[in-house]
Parts: sequence; C-alpha cells; structure tokens
Amino acid sequence: MQKMLLTTLLALCFAGQSFASESSFTPAQQEAIGKIAAGYLRAHPELLVEMSQKLQQQAQAKQTSLAVQAVLKQQDRLLNDPDSPVLHPVGSVAVVQFFDYQCVYCSRTAPAVEAVIGANPDVRFIWKEWPIFGSRWPLSTTAAQTGLAVWKQGGTEAYHRYHAALYASGHIEGDLTAADIDAAVKRAGIRTAPDTASATVALERTSELAKLLGIQGTPAFVVMPVTGASADNVSVIPGAVSQAALQAAVNKARAAVKKGG
Repeated sequence: MQKMLLTTLLALCFAGQSFASESSFTPAQQEAIGKIAAGYLRAHPELLVEMSQKLQQQAQAKQTSLAVQAVLKQQDRLLNDPDSPVLHPVGSVAVVQFFDYQCVYCSRTAPAVEAVIGANPDVRFIWKEWPIFGSRWPLSTTAAQTGLAVWKQGGTEAYHRYHAALYASGHIEGDLTAADIDAAVKRAGIRTAPDTASATVALERTSELAKLLGIQGTPAFVVMPVTGASADNVSVIPGAVSQAALQAAVNKARAAVKKGG
C-alpha cells in the first residue's frame, strides 16, 4: 500500500504536477503522507532509480515518435537527394545512414552495416555524409568531401569501396590521416584527384536535414519503405546498431511493402 501511494506521488512530482492542488487531502493528511513517503524512500531508495528509468523510457519513446513524424515529413529529402550516394537504387525498402568517418560508434557499426548490405541486395542503401567532428578533426570533413567527389567521379560502387576502405583503416577519433584518404581513393579505383569543390553544399544540406529530423549524433539510421511509409513501419535508430537489430528494422519495412502489394 505504501509503495503504491509513493509511486503515485513520485509520478505526480516527476510529471510537474502539484500534489496539494491535485488532491483533496487536508494539510495534516498531506504532512502525514509526506512523512510516510520520506520514510519509505529512506528504506527503499531503489524506487527512485525505478522511477527514473521509467521516465527515461517514456522520454525515449516520445523522442522516437517525434523523430518518426519528422521522417515522414522529410521522406523525399531522405530518399531522393541527388547528392547522396545510393546503392541498389530500385530497392523497395531504404536504409539511410548518417555517419562520420572518425566516429568510433560508426566504425564499430560498419561491419554490421556491411553484413546487412550483403544479405539484402533488394534494399536501397543511402549514405549521408555528416562530418560532425569536422570542427575537432578537420580530416572528417575532408574525408566526407572526398567521398562525395569519388562518388560523382566513379559512381556508387567506387564510393562503396572508398567508404569501406576508410573504416577498414581503423583510424578514428583524430587518427585518420591524409594518407588514409588517398589510399581509400586509390582503393576506389580513382586515379586522378577528385574535385571536392561541390561537396560543401551537399554536406550543409545533410546537416540541415539531420537537424530537422532531431538527430543529435552519429551513427543514426532511418529504415523505411520507399512508398507507403507510416509511423508503423518506419524505424529511427540512433547510435550503434547490431546486425540483428538493423535486419529486424529492414524486415519490418519489407513486411509493410509486401502487405501493401
């Protein structure tokens, strides 16, 4: 009984409601309840942890819901940006990734992403170069600009080789070098220096899109049907992701496509 009462009190407090104004208890009753609550908390401090975890879950669910709604509003920019490299462009399900080459979590996620790419030749993969660490490590921006230039010059297959080569270097968090970028360009099959002049505008547009979606860091993934996207079949995944979790999001979107078809 005491725990139930205390849980209700804490829920009201965390929700920003005034217990006194929401209840019909007398001042004496409120004081007595306060003493019970204080005593119970001293004996059971784990309840505060439980309530905090529930609030975090609620906040995460709300944030995810807002992100999905933003995706639905911005789906044309996500799926049809002419300045974003696209692999398997006719796929009916799309995986969109925002990333920075020097992001440790992007690096850790790269093998999982490559595994999903290999297992799903019918899925459209869209890369969004977003060098959020460029102000700290300028080569993040250089690598992103070079990647887009490689794509413009050599196409998506060349870009994919460049992309994979940079992550294969293992150089992240300030360790990426100009030699790494040059080696990745050669791995892509590009023999003349790519022109990076036009990449700046594309990067700015991606940054703007990320902000509209409420994305705050890399990596971030959006998985959705190319047509018929809804709140029920769109997945927004912030942070590192496992192969299984990314594949599950693909399967959810694919099921919606089959159902719609």
